[in-house]
Amino acid sequence: MASNVNPTVRRRRLGQELRRLRELKGMTAEEVAERLLVSQSKISRLENGRRSISQRDVRDLCGVYEVDDHRIVDSLMQMAKDSRQQGWWHAFGDIPYSVYIGLETEAASLRVYESLLLPGLLQTPGYAEAVIPGTVPELAPDQLDKRIQVRMRRQERVNDPDRQLRLWVVLDESALRRVVGSHLIMREQLEYLVEVSLLPHVTVQVLPYDTGAHAGMSGTFSILEFDDAADSSVVYIEGVTSDLYLEKTNDVHKYTIMYEHLRAQALNADKSRQFIADTAQLHADAAG
Repeated sequence: MASNVNPTVRRRRLGQELRRLRELKGMTAEEVAERLLVSQSKISRLENGRRSISQRDVRDLCGVYEVDDHRIVDSLMQMAKDSRQQGWWHAFGDIPYSVYIGLETEAASLRVYESLLLPGLLQTPGYAEAVIPGTVPELAPDQLDKRIQVRMRRQERVNDPDRQLRLWVVLDESALRRVVGSHLIMREQLEYLVEVSLLPHVTVQVLPYDTGAHAGMSGTFSILEFDDAADSSVVYIEGVTSDLYLEKTNDVHKYTIMYEHLRAQALNADKSRQFIADTAQLHADAAG
């Protein structure tokens, strides 16, 4: 696969263009579905980029929308072809959050709020080996190995010299104090967190218990932003059986405001780094 072809992003861009063509035609998704004898949910999934789009789908939709410009049709057909290629993560088999990985791989910046655990991009191998089976207790050993490998591979994005990810993380104190694996694992994890927080493109802030009520108490979330203006920002909310992706401008704006409040309430970067280091020492003392 060409390194500059991200199938997830291609599907999003293609879906946005197909939605634009439908709206220019003044048709509803239900009307299009009736014309093509398919379900309305299929049209919606094609437009939101959550479903693979075939060249036949593009051809049929362009026919319904009466697109006469062959250059537009050819361009959309090529995007459909690119969107069916495989990203690096497909080599690991069926990964439940593969859509998110595709977006994360292409993102220019990522803002994360976590209340109970460290974000995957900043986990040590020891922490990952302990937290994954803890959160997915019936995971088969081979699947556990694959998820650990995927998590470590994702971290290459943080230090990619060509496309460094601008990462901003706000953590509740609970994520630092919860003993995942052992106190020794937590000491190693938090020492690594201090180290990575010194990188110029990574910011880590802590929300101590004494902050009291804060904007993140309704749940964890991430905000992904992209360099290409054609790619709208996405709010990602992880679920047990399914994940939620919010792309409407109003939704993204609300979560962006929430994140600004979290950043304002949290300790600044320097104080957070010291807080993390002190907590790492507490784990070291507890480990004996």
